Amino acid sequence: HVQLVESGGGSVHAGGSLRLSCEGSGRTYVKWCMGWFREVPGKEREAIATIDSSGITAYAGSLEGRFTISKDNDKNILYLQMNSLKPEDTAMYYCAANFFRGYCFTHPGRADFTYWGQGTQVTVS
Repeated sequence: HVQLVESGGGSVHAGGSLRLSCEGSGRTYVKWCMGWFREVPGKEREAIATIDSSGITAYAGSLEGRFTISKDNDKNILYLQMNSLKPEDTAMYYCAANFFRGYCFTHPGRADFTYWGQGTQVTVS
């Protein structure tokens, strides 16, 4: 049974930084695609960044350069480093995983991921 647990959210001022973590537990998979999504009330959950088991990363166009996704495979922790935060980055952030393939789709959606964390709130003022 796979569990994903996010942490690292909080409240920051515009221009600040946060690093989100997503710790996975359960079986270890060789091939996977993992990602970060965010959601604000009334809007669809959107993909922010993905990383696959080959280390290939991809970002939503508007966020590349400010956000960095990475994974510590030894610790089985997924990270999202967020810099130069803006008020419009305020959202609930979720990590997600798909362990049935070793690549991520170019424009991933919610249906492309099987496992989800509970979310961590990020508020930028």
